[in-house]
Amino acid sequence: MLHSPPGLEIIHAGHHTRLKWHRLRLGLSAPLFSAETMALGFAVGASMELDLRVRGDGGFVVLHDADLEGETSGHGPVREASAQDLRGLTIKAGGTPLILSEDLAQMLTTAHPDALLQFDMKDDLQTIGSAGLAHLVEYFGNAGRSIIVSAGDLDLIVAIRNHLPNLARGIDPTDKLVVILAEQGPAAARQDLLSDLKGETAPDTVYLSWPLVLEAAARDLDLIGLCHENGCKVDAWTFNLKNPEMGFSDPEWAQFSALMALKPDQVTTDEAPATERAWKARIPA
Repeated sequence: MLHSPPGLEIIHAGHHTRLKWHRLRLGLSAPLFSAETMALGFAVGASMELDLRVRGDGGFVVLHDADLEGETSGHGPVREASAQDLRGLTIKAGGTPLILSEDLAQMLTTAHPDALLQFDMKDDLQTIGSAGLAHLVEYFGNAGRSIIVSAGDLDLIVAIRNHLPNLARGIDPTDKLVVILAEQGPAAARQDLLSDLKGETAPDTVYLSWPLVLEAAARDLDLIGLCHENGCKVDAWTFNLKNPEMGFSDPEWAQFSALMALKPDQVTTDEAPATERAWKARIPA
């Protein structure tokens, strides 16, 4: 894997933890969902994440919100817009053009073998419908393991497994595990996660908030270890330095080093280069 620019991974005790570029950016001040950043990531073999919303014509657009007003220069529900409607719009945070699924498919042909792009689906299966699934099959059915699809709707992940079996899949049980751990304890949380790992979604990766991971570990429940024992990788989300230029504060360092000791496969961050730089300042190579 190439190591320039920084922000690809951290190595600790021989374990490689990838730094995932959250919302296609390398810093909190950078534009959201930048095609330029994605092209860079494809060139150097980065792990990246973007959000997808279904359009009115069954295709998709890289956006988080259900309505255009929040993130773009447009108006109205995303799911009522066509590709033509969206082509002239820009992202408010940075003024970059919107990325459509057709653009993604074209850019994926340039991807480094180590590149991994997470499609975080923000609509459920019912909203996406048969037209949306057919679009995914047409444009990404042969994309292989350079894409991982995640969603809050487990029915959608099962549908992805059935329609696009070559794509990796991810699930995020964080919200329910937080409640179970607090109300029923570590044993119940362990059993619930184990049920998900062995369930119909057959996940490749489990997305867990890093505070949950540390809270569970403090109660003698190694969520990352449990996932590894069952053949799943773990992405710990989302760790952002409060002061990227200054590096880790002492409390941040205590948290992040404890997280690294549990050997996550990936950490989601909006500050990948700064995080790698801060790590090396504390633990020189």
